[in-house]
Amino acid sequence: MTVVNPEIEESWKDALAQEFESQYFIDLKSFLLEEKMKYTIYPPGKSIFHAFDLTPLYKVRVVIIGQDPYHGPGQAHGLCFSVPDGVSPPPSLVNIFKELKTDFGLITPRTGNLEKWARQGVLLLNATLTVRDGQAASHQGKGWERFTDAAIKVISEKCEHVVFILWGNFAQAKAQLIDSDKHFILKGVHPSPLSASRGFFGCRHFSQTNRLLSSVGYKEIDWSV
Repeated sequence: MTVVNPEIEESWKDALAQEFESQYFIDLKSFLLEEKMKYTIYPPGKSIFHAFDLTPLYKVRVVIIGQDPYHGPGQAHGLCFSVPDGVSPPPSLVNIFKELKTDFGLITPRTGNLEKWARQGVLLLNATLTVRDGQAASHQGKGWERFTDAAIKVISEKCEHVVFILWGNFAQAKAQLIDSDKHFILKGVHPSPLSASRGFFGCRHFSQTNRLLSSVGYKEIDWSV
């Protein structure tokens, strides 16, 4: 697991240097090394910071916040809601694709890999970056949330006119970290099958995001996959 000296894209490494040197992050690294000796951990070590590597700080235009990586074999690869090519899209992602079909008329893609979004400036950020095999939320409260909160604050401070998409109560609680005078915040229901029918479907957050980006002169996101 590549965690002892985190390998992360340079703009993020510079912006979050203080976090990497702090005691809570040292403790988090120790926890992860112990976990790795006992359990299977997702995503693989090289993919823990995949979201940061694909979307450098200076390219961030949109932030979508998730909670936990997928905890099934082969599903997690460091981007919230996304799965690698060849892996069936989980239910929340299926619902995201349904909303995209309603919003833009996009056909349901054959892959659940959202790397194309990430390369356009969509930071797909889970609040917790690792998880134990088969045990959802098993790495919550170990330090990751403090780290990803710091990343959200850095975006709020250093970037301009970013669209933050906050689905569900957990993500919406992150709004307090964001300067709403500088950035756009879209709040809505989580795409989980448990809640999607209560307001996620029909939210049209993807087209709203593009209108907001266009209004400040930014290039719109191509939401096809």
